[in-house]
Amino acid sequence: MIYESNPWMYQGKPFLEIPEKAFSFVYILRHEATGKSYIGKKLFWFSKTKQVKGKKKRVKAESDWREYFSSSEEIQKMVAEGEHFSREILHICESKGVANYLEAREQMDARVLEYPDKWFNGIINCRVAKSHIKALHR
Repeated sequence: MIYESNPWMYQGKPFLEIPEKAFSFVYILRHEATGKSYIGKKLFWFSKTKQVKGKKKRVKAESDWREYFSSSEEIQKMVAEGEHFSREILHICESKGVANYLEAREQMDARVLEYPDKWFNGIINCRVAKSHIKALHR
């Protein structure tokens, strides 16, 4: 898929560049034909090991966030079959902990597990400590 044909949207505009301190984002996908949606999170970056001068070194690499359409196998299959989803970033997060918290908060606020006819989400998986979300109250 060419990113420009279906970019992530953020605050009503195509999202093209990762902000300097951004680590991850919380998003909502909307299936255009049915209106059924999915709330999830995605990392902008991951660590990988690279051989540098004979030594292993951890380096930061950009994830596949531009082409990403959720971890849901159902959604992945629908995308592969040509189904269209709009993609909107709800929150840009500076840490994984903040993303975990905001994803779970959005899912619970929307009551995604209670309305399977409106949501693709089948699980809310969250482990967050108070220290993870300090950044939300700066």
